[in-house]
Amino acid sequence: MILEERPDDPGAGVDSARLQDDSSIRKGCDSLNENQPSQLQSHRARLHQQISKELRMRTGAENLYRATSNTWVRETVALELSYVNSNLQLLKEELAELSSSVDVDQPEGEHVTIPMIPLGLKETKELDWATPLKELISEHFGEDGASYETEIQELEDLRQATRTPSRDEVGLDLLAAYYSQLCFLDARFFSPARSPRLLFHWYDSLTGVPAQQRALAFEKGSVLFNIGALHTQIGARQDCSCTEGTSHATEAFQRAAGAFRLLRENFSHAPSPDMSAASLSMLEQLMVAQAQECIFRGLLLTASDTPDTCPAQLQLAQEAAQVAAEYGLVHRAMAQPPVRDYLPASWTNLAHVKAEHFCALAHYHAAMALCEGSSDKDQLSRPEHVFQLSTTCEPQGPTLPQHPEERRKLAKAHLKRAILGQEEALRLHTLCRVLRTVDLLQVVVTQALRRSLAKYSELEREDDFFEAVEAPDILPKTHQAPEVRVPSLSQMKVTDFFHRLGPLSVFSTKNRWRLVGPVHMTPGEGGFGFTLRGDSPVLIAAVAPGGQAESAGLKEGDYIVSVNGRPCKRWKHVEVVAQLRGVGEEGVSLQVVSMLPSPEPRSTGPRRPALLWSQRECGFETPMPARARPWPILGWSRKTKQSKTGSHPDPCTNRNCVTCP
Repeated sequence: MILEERPDDPGAGVDSARLQDDSSIRKGCDSLNENQPSQLQSHRARLHQQISKELRMRTGAENLYRATSNTWVRETVALELSYVNSNLQLLKEELAELSSSVDVDQPEGEHVTIPMIPLGLKETKELDWATPLKELISEHFGEDGASYETEIQELEDLRQATRTPSRDEVGLDLLAAYYSQLCFLDARFFSPARSPRLLFHWYDSLTGVPAQQRALAFEKGSVLFNIGALHTQIGARQDCSCTEGTSHATEAFQRAAGAFRLLRENFSHAPSPDMSAASLSMLEQLMVAQAQECIFRGLLLTASDTPDTCPAQLQLAQEAAQVAAEYGLVHRAMAQPPVRDYLPASWTNLAHVKAEHFCALAHYHAAMALCEGSSDKDQLSRPEHVFQLSTTCEPQGPTLPQHPEERRKLAKAHLKRAILGQEEALRLHTLCRVLRTVDLLQVVVTQALRRSLAKYSELEREDDFFEAVEAPDILPKTHQAPEVRVPSLSQMKVTDFFHRLGPLSVFSTKNRWRLVGPVHMTPGEGGFGFTLRGDSPVLIAAVAPGGQAESAGLKEGDYIVSVNGRPCKRWKHVEVVAQLRGVGEEGVSLQVVSMLPSPEPRSTGPRRPALLWSQRECGFETPMPARARPWPILGWSRKTKQSKTGSHPDPCTNRNCVTCP
């Protein structure tokens, strides 16, 4: 759903693949002339522009249709609407094909594998941070906004670079760094009382439909979505013909699932379909299924290095059944409304093909276990292997045939189900126009079908006309379940671009203050007549009656921000004390800020239900960065109700301190 809140510039978005000359932008990005992912991003950006244009035309035609009563005009507008809707459908199908395209180099030979489903990144328009931030710095912080042009340019360059990140750890670090800066911006510039007037514009990753909001949570959520999407692209491009590649792919898909779960649990009322709770839940299931598939591939590679044994084949059968069960859940989630209304049909069909394919593989490996175990009666007679394999509902429980002829017939029954399953997978493959162009998918399924047919022919005998053995289902089981892992975003060490404004605990739009001074003071017999405590900035904890500080107009609760013209917002307690101890009879010039009561938040009316809100905007707040560790990327917690001075250390009790009365 597109919000009623319209952007100031109704024009189409700027091409997201355009790179600037600044070296900081090129960091983490690939050249358009050399990097295929950047070309895909450029193609997606052009499709998004065309979709936006068609949507604006449709909105205008619908308004005209409702406003006019002329029959001829209504018929003409209805015809134009049908034409626009057709164009929109074609553009969305083209975007779906682009999102489903796989450009991963696959190895040739027996280790050819079915391609994975990577997600395309959300596109965005350029954003002007300079005007609203300079205005806010000048009006609220009392400083010259023009003096922060360097910091604002660094922020804009970082955001521009995140539009085309490279598909590796460098690209992930780039997105994590921008997300960390958004956390700093959220804590400093965004509050219920006052926030910069920015409009964040993002395109839906699945449909290409634009959405816009003024809430910073929309920007943060979109970046987090792109972190998950980039993990899917990294996982899909791994070489799964080796154990190292399967391990890296598994890790990438697990972290992608963690990013989507994090987004689903901490954001709500998304304005775009790809970030809705239903979509994020489906994407999490899809990533878990793809991670489970990579685990199976790794086990398959390990099993190929050793002679086939019955226990190994039974384990592969159950692992394949587990993958099939995971893709079955994904297929059902994709087929449910509203996800099926905007999800590419090729994704749903591919999940169905994989469910059938891995179910058939489970029966194939079960048949191989029966065949390999025919020469080792003791190994096959152990019931623990069979109980995990079969779900036959007999009173005495499932049993494995002991006679070689019975095992041969049961193996044939499993191979028959494997053949039927692979044929069904091929049929589903041919029904989808997009999947028909993926030759690799057909190659993998055809190879599996040929193996099953060859093994079936080996077991075929002329006197098998009257056998009626039913192959039982394979019980899904895995020895290595995927773990949904939250991306390690907090490991990125980032410095606040606007740290010159002062510590976040005081200098943010959540607080109001008044600059006092500079005031000149000379030490008396009892010092300066105040007590200091705390760090960055140092707080005047108490003022002695009749002392020098009281005469100068200083008050309890003031923060010292300048000593003899030197800014000291980030000085430690001992540094300020050392400066005050070093003054002579000439005295010292201090500048302080006095905190003012916080104003009541401006009433904005009832909250719109179609907005994306983070938990911070629903009564939660991102915690302040700890000094001993980097900024937490997503760590919402209940805001502790305490005074501004409650977080500072105890007052100085040194009676020899020149700052004490």
